[in-house]
Amino acid sequence: MHIEGFISMEKKKLTSLEEALFLEGEETNVQYRQYANPQLANLLSLLGLNKHFKKAKGMKVWDDQGEEYIDFLGAYGALNIGHNNDFVINKIQKVIENPNLLQTAINPITTALARNLAMISPGNLQHTFFCNSGAEAVEGALKLAKIATGKSRIIYCEGSFHGKSMGALSVTGRNKYKKFFGPLVPLAEEVSYGDITALEDVFKKHKDIAGFIVEPIQGEGGIILPPKGYLKKVEALCKQYNVLLIADEVQTGFGRTGYWFACDEENVKPDILCMAKSLGGGIMPIGAYITSEEIWNKAYGSLEKCLLHTSTFGGNTWACTAGIATIEYICEANLLAEAGKKGEYFLEKLYDLKERYPLLREVRGKGLMLGLEFQSIKDHYILNKFIKGKTAEMLEEYTGGLVATELLNQHKIITAYTLNNPNVIRIEPPLIISYEEIDVFIRALEATLEKYKGMTGLVINNVKNIFQSTFRR
Repeated sequence: MHIEGFISMEKKKLTSLEEALFLEGEETNVQYRQYANPQLANLLSLLGLNKHFKKAKGMKVWDDQGEEYIDFLGAYGALNIGHNNDFVINKIQKVIENPNLLQTAINPITTALARNLAMISPGNLQHTFFCNSGAEAVEGALKLAKIATGKSRIIYCEGSFHGKSMGALSVTGRNKYKKFFGPLVPLAEEVSYGDITALEDVFKKHKDIAGFIVEPIQGEGGIILPPKGYLKKVEALCKQYNVLLIADEVQTGFGRTGYWFACDEENVKPDILCMAKSLGGGIMPIGAYITSEEIWNKAYGSLEKCLLHTSTFGGNTWACTAGIATIEYICEANLLAEAGKKGEYFLEKLYDLKERYPLLREVRGKGLMLGLEFQSIKDHYILNKFIKGKTAEMLEEYTGGLVATELLNQHKIITAYTLNNPNVIRIEPPLIISYEEIDVFIRALEATLEKYKGMTGLVINNVKNIFQSTFRR
């Protein structure tokens, strides 16, 4: 039996890295559909977003035809210091002989990153737990809140996005991602984002609330900013009702809004802060949460409890080296101030376009985390006439995707819509972006808005893409 299995394996041709590097675009599409996620491939094809990129550096990426693109998506905020940053790569080269994974010893690299995070985090946040992603950071933060308080209920916001693992999904505010996976973690309750009265009503109603998790800016919700002063009022309310404030800064952290963390703008001091994405410098996957000494000791401050929550790859040498280097690079390049100034410049240009083009319904954001909301094509007669069934249902809210298609294919600009509101395009470029590159985006968006003033042309163009994509499959 063992020999037969070995012979069978021998007959299967494995793909080497060298072969993968030279896979042609169409062959990649075929194999991805066969071995990965076929319908994701179909969605990208329908929206005209199925390019094949071969090279990346800084703000730029190049496709398999050698065409150059400017990246205004930044891997959903994970590329704050750009693609393939040399500073981070060179730092990682210095630790290639160090043990990367060794759980039976204290790692000095992990220790140094934990200290540095305490230095830049708001308030008295001191103890860090390392993991591999934002969703894992949220999972750890929810468990921390429960064990530290001895309570079980978590309050979260409508329109929020905290991840798709089971605990994080339970506090994510869009039913589309939750409805097939019930029952989720119990005692998770939704409240309106930005509504301090509604939050206090919930706090008054329940005595078993361990934590309130909130994004300082809702990223996947469509780049939604709360009313000014909301977060500071939340902080006071949490203290009043003995509820831990969990700030999800996975997308807003490390300079994205012009501050180390978005909470810093109003001097908000959360009890637990989640981070990930750009902490790894766009090179290594790494997530973390940080909390105060008091909360950590209540949760894991004994020999009996110190290993109740762990991660095999969390705090590994390469990832933590990338984290140390990323923080150092942000400091040396003065990217916090740069993000603030460039964001103001960007917003001013976008507000001008909004005034002149009705298709652009709203502009909002902070620093270099900006959102463009477009009018919906839901009731457009051409869409209703030619596209039916599930495809029509999917596309009716994807105006953002249609505009992103135009920007990509006609202007070589990479963007994407937000998950909870696909009529919104996010703008989250690396913080190293130049003013000249901002102007390139503005000109491209203006050309698109001018071309599709009445939206009919935009719909017709994308109906063509749909038919062509369907025919190719």
